[in-house]
Amino acid sequence: MPVNVLMPALSPTMEKGKLAKWLKKEGDQVKSGDVIAEIETDKATMEVEAVDEGTLGKVLVPEGTDEVAVNTPIAVILGEGEAASDIKPSAPTPPPAGKSGGEKSAAATSPEAKPASTGPEAKRAAPQSRASAQAQPAPASPSPSSAGNGSRIFASPLARRIAREKGLDLAALKGSGPHGRIVLKDVESAQPAEARGIAPVAQPAPLMPAMADEAVAKLYEPGSYDVVPHDGMRKIIAQRLLQAKQTIPHFYLSITCDLENLLAVRERLNAFAPRNKEKEPAWKLSVNDFIIKALALALQRVPDANVTWTEGGMLKHKASDVGVAVAIEGGLFTPIIRSAETKSLSQISNEMKDLAQRARKRRLAPHEYQGGTTAISNLGMFGISDFAAVINPPHATILAIGAGEKRAVVIDGEIKARTQMTVTLSCDHRAVDGALGARLLQAFKSFIEEPALMMA
Repeated sequence: MPVNVLMPALSPTMEKGKLAKWLKKEGDQVKSGDVIAEIETDKATMEVEAVDEGTLGKVLVPEGTDEVAVNTPIAVILGEGEAASDIKPSAPTPPPAGKSGGEKSAAATSPEAKPASTGPEAKRAAPQSRASAQAQPAPASPSPSSAGNGSRIFASPLARRIAREKGLDLAALKGSGPHGRIVLKDVESAQPAEARGIAPVAQPAPLMPAMADEAVAKLYEPGSYDVVPHDGMRKIIAQRLLQAKQTIPHFYLSITCDLENLLAVRERLNAFAPRNKEKEPAWKLSVNDFIIKALALALQRVPDANVTWTEGGMLKHKASDVGVAVAIEGGLFTPIIRSAETKSLSQISNEMKDLAQRARKRRLAPHEYQGGTTAISNLGMFGISDFAAVINPPHATILAIGAGEKRAVVIDGEIKARTQMTVTLSCDHRAVDGALGARLLQAFKSFIEEPALMMA
């Protein structure tokens, strides 16, 4: 029977994507694992792998097509002995018995795997294939069960299993699949409040409506500007920043850290780095690597600050998964160093270099930049002395790093020049109170000023 290739969901929140390029053409033979297409999201370009063997019988969505909805058939794979005449329009391929539609579809999927994080993110499916994405279940025969009021609940088998693992009440969830069917996306995005059937608190409306495009344009002389359409990344950034400032009560704490000891330790460690045959060092530590490690250890010392706010309860994370903002053309990524408290400075340095390089090429997989427990934004390299960053939901904190610069300070009654750095912690006041945020900054400062503590 012909098998539909469905537009995969590359993240739990993805609804649409761009079919950037077909790597196979109609009539080509494909095997399980072959990369057949590339999909662009707001953040990255992903490879789509086939999970069925056969012939690419028909391409339904041409390359370059924007706004392709998740689960839309984009092509059809024919099995042995089948012909293009066997393809029936708008007839999704049913999954085999015992499997969800997402497991049988020829979209880019891979078996579920668990990310390295030990926090709540560890319960989410973290793909390991080249596509690095979990596809949404395809429309399949509904799997009904009964709600408490006797009505039937329709959910895919995969969504039902994940819901059991997360302790979610399916009756409290609203399905986004065909005919209201609950699919993986609904389970992944469910909050703990929904697990107990508690209605989440409604988000506040904007304090002031945005000006319409036409109204803004009238403020400027015709021909005095060019219109540059927003790409997907810029739209998502705008939505998340608006959400953060409207729904998260920010407050800010700043502290100054002395860098003299850290710079001396960094110089010695880099000097003793082993070298390969090409005389290249095994690592080259940056100040930012020390900052990542120090923040991760500070969260372990002050675990009450290593949290995420939800309406149903506080998520207290066990690992310190630290995101680091990386500027790219047209926006930014926040790749995550998972369990940073357990990694050496050299591990953090090499992992961060790899993540940053792939982020600039938009080649990160969703599980590499989604989740995390806190984040760092470092504008010190641009000469910015101090600033306050906007919290990246669902984090409760973000640390803004200013430039390390020589400043005149008084030590034992004498004025001396010391290299110092101002950092500002933005806190979600729902989750982190002032005294708690201050304790976290003090712990961070102690690790920065006595870097030997990071190696204890």
